[in-house]
Amino acid sequence: MAVYTHVPAEDIDAFLTRYDAGRLVSAKGIAEGVENSNYLIETTGPDGNGARYILTLYEKRVDEADLPFFMDLLDHLAERGCLVPRFIEDREGHKLQQLAGRPACLIEFLTGISVTEPTPAQAQATGAALGALHRAAEGFAGTRANALDIAGWHDLAAKCGADFDAIAPGLGARVTDELAFLDAHWPADLPHAVIHADLFPDNVLMLGDAVTGLIDFYFSCTDIRAYDLAVTHSAWCFSHDGNTWHGDRGAAMGAGYAATHGLSAAERAAFPILCRGAALRFLLTRAYDWINTPADALVTRKDPLAFLRRLDFYATADATKLLGA
Repeated sequence: MAVYTHVPAEDIDAFLTRYDAGRLVSAKGIAEGVENSNYLIETTGPDGNGARYILTLYEKRVDEADLPFFMDLLDHLAERGCLVPRFIEDREGHKLQQLAGRPACLIEFLTGISVTEPTPAQAQATGAALGALHRAAEGFAGTRANALDIAGWHDLAAKCGADFDAIAPGLGARVTDELAFLDAHWPADLPHAVIHADLFPDNVLMLGDAVTGLIDFYFSCTDIRAYDLAVTHSAWCFSHDGNTWHGDRGAAMGAGYAATHGLSAAERAAFPILCRGAALRFLLTRAYDWINTPADALVTRKDPLAFLRRLDFYATADATKLLGA
């Protein structure tokens, strides 16, 4: 459940009076996601023909000071043809508001659905969309540190501590060993750029095999560009439980990315290590949430072991296996 802050309909209607968006018709909480409170808003529209928007209230995991970076990035990408949702200005030119004691924004609504079992064609389209995003991000002047880099992984592992083994026996030792491996082998000389860093299927909108939107940029940051493809690869190319590797999706994603951006020889050689890092990153964040989410919370905990299985797979794979020839 991703509605942590309940907002009465009359308060949302009053909020909308700051915008040229029409009056509130309906507001529905959006269950997907774990970071913010999100509502699908239907209004009478600025011209009376109806309109849809996303209302987002930012909870404690999103630093309000980071919001201008996200706003500027999405404007930059949209101006270069990327299908991303921009933040909407009110009549006074403000994008950031306050609602129910939280920072809040009204955001463009994009059509499309998030797939649950991607096909190779959809994986290829997503790889191409990610490559196009990386092309469009060139020249963006903003920077933001990645709080979930190797230092962040060490911090999360320390916070989980002995509780790792309550999730699975031996998990703590496995994480310690993997961190040591990545400390020794993480590539330091690959190109850095602004990346999405969380392009799971629920952050890609599609109609059939066509991408209609890339959403949820709240983990976007400056880091190794090819790591972004590794994160996306880990999210799209396995069954949800991590037990089944879909090589056809991996090859299709690689082909899609190659068509719009491509990897250098050095990036391709490092790709298995980047994938190990991506798998460990989500193992750790899921483990932390698993340990610290109360059993009665209205948030569905995600299985950390699904990414341990990915990690084990990546530890024995090469770039050709992962991305095709």
